[in-house]
Amino acid sequence: MPTDPLSWLVLLVSVGVTFAVSRWLSSRWRARRRDRQEKDARAGETRQVRRARERRGAR
Repeated sequence: MPTDPLSWLVLLVSVGVTFAVSRWLSSRWRARRRDRQEKDARAGETRQVRRARERRGAR
């Protein structure tokens, strides 16, 4: 357990960096997963459904 102020500062900075990096990696992982699910859903579409979606404006 840190007792001097410099050790506390190092601890807080390392916790902050770890938190930020984990959030960033998590958001990238969720985006890739969402894209994959969207791609899989579109693979099963018929031509008519695909054209209707394109007319509506793809998101």
